[in-house]
Amino acid sequence: MMPGLEQIGLRLLAAALLSGIIGYERELHGRAAGLRTTILVGVGSCLMMLTSLAMAEDGADPARIAAQVVSGIGFLGAGTIIRFRASVRGLTTAAGLWSVAGVGLAVGSGFYSAAFITTAIIFIVLFALSHLEGRIKRSVFHSLSVELTGGMDQLCKIRKIFTDVGGEMKDLEMTKKGQNRYLIDFQLRLYNQPGKEERISTMLLELPGVHSVHWNRE
Repeated sequence: MMPGLEQIGLRLLAAALLSGIIGYERELHGRAAGLRTTILVGVGSCLMMLTSLAMAEDGADPARIAAQVVSGIGFLGAGTIIRFRASVRGLTTAAGLWSVAGVGLAVGSGFYSAAFITTAIIFIVLFALSHLEGRIKRSVFHSLSVELTGGMDQLCKIRKIFTDVGGEMKDLEMTKKGQNRYLIDFQLRLYNQPGKEERISTMLLELPGVHSVHWNRE
């Protein structure tokens, strides 16, 4: 039986709340699919279920259409995801596209109430919760390139700096640039705290033999 407007709003908000609880936990652990991503997926799934209920009242078989849209939007969403070594980016965009596909299904079936409520929730998630994400103390991966002269003793000093600042070296790639000169690309796990990258850069540049320090960002 098709739920009323109050139930529609309640179910969509409940989906946002429950998926947000999981997303907050993922956010604390620095996972790529964090707070906003999981809320968008939860709300989109709920909307598609409500849309199926609405279309079923008219005797139609909405499952086949909805399934094709959901699987098709997955390929489009995958195109927005970028993987760079240990980091994955674009998941919020992919989840947003997937949720918007749900809004399209709802509007196409005449299920305007759920579509409007979901659009409002997605808008709030993308704009308001981005500020909340920035305040959460979480561990995230960073990519750092260091050009230096030296051997293993230099690498040990650099690793000690990462440890002193509260970071963890997860991976490295070394390229020889000349006689006893190397370019090292580090993958670091750090807590997202203001000023930490600048502090690491300053400490590294104070080491004898370190020529340049560069943080790789999109």
